[in-house]
Amino acid sequence: MKHILITGGAGFIGANFVTYFIENNPDIHVVNLDLLTYAGDLSNLKEVENHKQYTFVKGDICDKELIEQLFEKYNFSGVIHFAAESHVDNSISGPEAFIKTNVLGTFHLLDSARKHWMVGPGQYKEGYESARFHHISTDEVYGTLGATGLFTEQTPYAPNSPYSASKASSDMIVRSYFHTYGMNVVTTNCSNNYGPKQHNEKLIPTIIRKAISGENIPIYGDGKNVRDWLYVTDHCKGIALVFKNGKAGETYNIGGRNERDNLYIAHTICDILNEVSPKKEGNYQDQIVFVKDRPGHDLRYAIDAGKIETGLGWKADENFETGIRKTISWYLDKMKKQ
Repeated sequence: MKHILITGGAGFIGANFVTYFIENNPDIHVVNLDLLTYAGDLSNLKEVENHKQYTFVKGDICDKELIEQLFEKYNFSGVIHFAAESHVDNSISGPEAFIKTNVLGTFHLLDSARKHWMVGPGQYKEGYESARFHHISTDEVYGTLGATGLFTEQTPYAPNSPYSASKASSDMIVRSYFHTYGMNVVTTNCSNNYGPKQHNEKLIPTIIRKAISGENIPIYGDGKNVRDWLYVTDHCKGIALVFKNGKAGETYNIGGRNERDNLYIAHTICDILNEVSPKKEGNYQDQIVFVKDRPGHDLRYAIDAGKIETGLGWKADENFETGIRKTISWYLDKMKKQ
């Protein structure tokens, strides 16, 4: 049985991916390395916690000695690297953790993989010829868009927050290991994910949680910031496809082709809640309030997913209106159990 390392597999996207990947790859054993910071939660992995193909290791990707020990113990033939500090607001108030985890942590993983798999530039050890490092990134590295246009894989990087700058840096390090060492790497840059298991601090869970609890629903600025929304299971399918069939050294953008502004998101969630869990008096929209915008808030992100669609045959199964209903249902069930 092959062994692969998944980092950050207790977080939102990572946990959804771990469960999806194990279900669809019965011949692969997954080692999930996660530090379990505030964003990591082992309850996200209830479906696989006792699965024979799954092992959890608590640890830090910045711990080089631990990473090397894991490579020796499990002889990984692949790495799928999710682990990252990812909340923009937190990167504004405390940027150092983002530089350490996203830049230095990625470097330690890459270099450990290189040393374990390769004897020199362009030379893989026998048995490791197909070993691959898959780096998960974000569309935020491209900066912001105006009212028109889409991010493509050729869009110049222009990160505008400490978070996106740290992710852009890690992308460049991954790129360098392909061009310098001939290492088999792929990178995927995704648009905004949503769905089950997302941390409460993020926009959609916050709107749902605040609405149900009767609190104000805060919307930054005028609510006109636009994001391209991608249902997390569709993202997981794209990642698995690139890991298996993507071309070495290439970047693939994964987006849902679902551009919606924040105010639309809030009103749509409130409309659905009015339908499935109505208030005794009034509508959930009455709770929406506008708050001071955050510094460096990018106006619009939108991804052209044409490369992965035409090159690898991927497509999103959910549009925003179908995915958000599934998401709301999951969060309502979770709140009932608390």
